[in-house]
Amino acid sequence: MKILAFESSAKAASAALLCDGMLLAEYTQNSGQTHSRTLMQMAEDMVKNCDLTAQDIDAVAVAAGPGSFTGVRIGVAAAKGFVWGRQLPLYGVSTLEAMAFGAAVAEGVYCACMDARRDQLYNALFCLKNGEFSRLCEDRALAVSELAEELSQMQEPIWLVGDGAKLCFDALHESLSQLRLLPEHLRQQKAAGVALCAQRMADAGADGDAKTLAPSYLRLSQAERERNARLQHG
Repeated sequence: MKILAFESSAKAASAALLCDGMLLAEYTQNSGQTHSRTLMQMAEDMVKNCDLTAQDIDAVAVAAGPGSFTGVRIGVAAAKGFVWGRQLPLYGVSTLEAMAFGAAVAEGVYCACMDARRDQLYNALFCLKNGEFSRLCEDRALAVSELAEELSQMQEPIWLVGDGAKLCFDALHESLSQLRLLPEHLRQQKAAGVALCAQRMADAGADGDAKTLAPSYLRLSQAERERNARLQHG
């Protein structure tokens, strides 16, 4: 089974190709260019350089959020556009789960953190124990102080991943000695993690329905918040 994966939920854009659980290729670009300009071109070049065509792809996966509202929309649109003609399975993967699963190499708790602005993080907690990767809580948006209170109850190593990982480490490591900051190249969002999570979903029997896939933002956009505020005071 060949899975093409897209990740555009943060600053970097990434595409990956997985074949029966083995990573064939991954392209990542962190140049600051808009994802609408780079993502599909990266995917097309990657597939071509693997001596494959779009017809060889069996399923598609995408980081469906949380993350940048614009970035997530671009990724979901690109993935839906790719599967539309052939009606391929499309797996929407949690951005937080994908980054944690892709980085989980040592036992402990994996704390996925993305900077959500407004003094909040997008966060979820996972655990790798005896070779089994499991989720400890649902994706959520919360303050760093709320996360610190929860992490203070844990004794095992806590591995920080995501573009908000350093922010958390700098704020909390003096009071939480169990925090571990993974190297930069391991903690950032990448499409390989999305592809690996999609493979797990497919193996578990998920149907990958493209029609029902929608971005997961966890909170309203700034435009929506401003609109609601105007309505409340109108």
